[in-house]
Amino acid sequence: MSKIFVGLNLLLAALLAFLVVPSIVNISSSGAAPAADPKGAAVAIFAGGCFWCVEADFDKVPGVLSTTSGYIGGQVANPTYRQVSSGSTGHTEAVRIVYDPAKVTYERLLFVFWRTIDPVTKDAQFCDYGTQYRTGIFATSDAQLQAALASKDALEKSGRLKRPIVTEILPAGPFHAAEEYHQDYYKKEPLRYNLYRFNCGRDARLDALWGAEAGGGTR
Repeated sequence: MSKIFVGLNLLLAALLAFLVVPSIVNISSSGAAPAADPKGAAVAIFAGGCFWCVEADFDKVPGVLSTTSGYIGGQVANPTYRQVSSGSTGHTEAVRIVYDPAKVTYERLLFVFWRTIDPVTKDAQFCDYGTQYRTGIFATSDAQLQAALASKDALEKSGRLKRPIVTEILPAGPFHAAEEYHQDYYKKEPLRYNLYRFNCGRDARLDALWGAEAGGGTR
């Protein structure tokens, strides 16, 4: 292995460390609650690993009105990023998606969700490991729950994936908005975000799993 190659690897590792730990770690409180949803809008909640990436993907879907990064599925009220990232609260990073059901169906959102995650890896997504990165669908109604279960069943029966799906499907509990600096992070810090996403191997893994359907039409 050449000295140049080793040097490049060390440089990339340093950049990744800089990107993943922004200079705002002193912020300790959760973000403010999102604004009231528009009349007639519906809500979907998905956990797909790093919420920066999930936000970026779903903001591209026509009919999606807003996305909010946050935490769900844990036992601590109003958790902070520092608490959740330690893996001690039981939460997973998730995104609350407000959408117009007249323009996009929940079934379409499910199609996109599956193809923007790795549903066969437990308690991890791409380069991020721990229960706080587990994938999940958190249904806000019984109709959503049944649709999510049906989509999982259809995907398993298709034989498309070579291993069992480990994504959890549950009724939604309390959702806690993340700190403000996490919201729209891919817009606020595009260089950091894109370097993180590339070095994490997210899109490369999605290509390997889903082929031409990777991204579900969000690329």
